[in-house]
Amino acid sequence: MTSAVRFQQVSRHFGQVRAVDGVDLEIAPGEFFAMLGPSGSGKTTCLRLIAGFEQPTAGHIQIFGETADGVPPYRRNVNTVFQDYALFPHLNILDNVAYGLMVRGVGKAERMKAAGEALELVKLPGYGARRPGQLSGGQRQRVALARALVNKPKVLLLDEPLGALDLKLREQMQEELKSLQRALGITFVFVTHDQGEALSMADRVAVFNDGNIVQEGTPQDIYRRPKNRFVADFVGSSNVIAPDLMASLGGERRWASLRPEAIRLAGDGVEAQVDNASFLGAATRLTVGLRGARLHVMLPAGADVPVVGADIRLAWQPDDIHYMDDAA
Repeated sequence: MTSAVRFQQVSRHFGQVRAVDGVDLEIAPGEFFAMLGPSGSGKTTCLRLIAGFEQPTAGHIQIFGETADGVPPYRRNVNTVFQDYALFPHLNILDNVAYGLMVRGVGKAERMKAAGEALELVKLPGYGARRPGQLSGGQRQRVALARALVNKPKVLLLDEPLGALDLKLREQMQEELKSLQRALGITFVFVTHDQGEALSMADRVAVFNDGNIVQEGTPQDIYRRPKNRFVADFVGSSNVIAPDLMASLGGERRWASLRPEAIRLAGDGVEAQVDNASFLGAATRLTVGLRGARLHVMLPAGADVPVVGADIRLAWQPDDIHYMDDAA
């Protein structure tokens, strides 16, 4: 099967800075693929390479089997939704959505019909006559999405499009984006630094650091079986346990990952002391001291919460320990 997007040893250098450094990547048709990583990790540069806003210093990019090397953005069957939406303030919503079709020479009646259908798709029917300044941030995000979808791209690129929204609206839009992607069946490539967004929406996730992909897999694989210390710490804030401590706890003398929600309070467990307790609504996070290390423990809602300074005992199942590569 032809890949929707394929990177072959792709690099993008800016002087001495290796923003992307020899990346190999394949994204399947119809896949919701997330590029996850901190600022400066290379994820956004990869998105810009797919869009054509950047050209690779080395390597090759294919989009549905066709080379993208040297092909300008307007000749690629992709569209991008930006974090700042980039709407034209002087145009009404219908004209904003139809703009790409106008540039391509589509007749007015046809492009207005398509723009109206795109607005219905993102649940904004009847908003065509308004201006961007009259809409909320969530509504403007939907307009930007409609403008990208009206051109019927094979690949939709989303550059942290939910970053400007408040938490509740962001969670709502996560669900709607995933539902929309399933209904349309087109390839979504989503860039984010938010682990929750990537894990909740994507079919597969690539974790970036220092211009490279350090791990790639399903959200469940990335979360439960991090490859190294960076992934364990970045994706879900796992407890990263050093080899000496792991050995003293009866395990192998190797770096290990232990998720906070896998730890429970148990009368016959390992001695620890509560340093802090943070109420999070659906759970309470304890910070505990254990043999010179600090661990996080996630207690479910309704559980008895020990007071700060209390001596407690902790336990977990052997299968909850995941051993990792030594590399940070």
